[in-house]
Amino acid sequence: MAQCRAWLDRYWPHVERVAVSSNAEAARLAADAGRSGRAIAAIAGEVACELYGLSKVSSNIEDRPDNTTRFLIVGNQDVPPSGKDKTSLLISAKNEPGALYRLLEAFERHGVDMTRLETRPSLMSRWGYIFYIDFVGHYLDDDCRAVIDDLRERASEVKVLGSYPVAVL
Repeated sequence: MAQCRAWLDRYWPHVERVAVSSNAEAARLAADAGRSGRAIAAIAGEVACELYGLSKVSSNIEDRPDNTTRFLIVGNQDVPPSGKDKTSLLISAKNEPGALYRLLEAFERHGVDMTRLETRPSLMSRWGYIFYIDFVGHYLDDDCRAVIDDLRERASEVKVLGSYPVAVL
């Protein structure tokens, strides 16, 4: 809903907005309401619209057309390399000048494409930071293992969250 705020403010400024757990749930609720004679709209994708027999009012209402949503499946099993993978890491950096630079330099040195970097304050130490990093490749690939080994030498902690096949859109 937040990703469509500008459109909603422009075309439906006085309509009550209710957040639900997912776009599919919004579509289901709109379909149920329609069967009982009430009018409820949902922000949902094509598949949910077809599944619940809804009529489309408008398309492409997102504020930023290049915006994407990431969905993750979390499990406790390793996934073997597929040939087209990504890996996610959690890194705790030492609180010292150049710490982030030294971490990022490992990706350049080994030719590994980093695709995402998020920073969060550490709950363990004052002025410490946790970095979530995604990169192209499987943690078992030679170049990716070299990056992870370098990171372990330079960071307080490195945790491989997992490797997984890149989504096909």
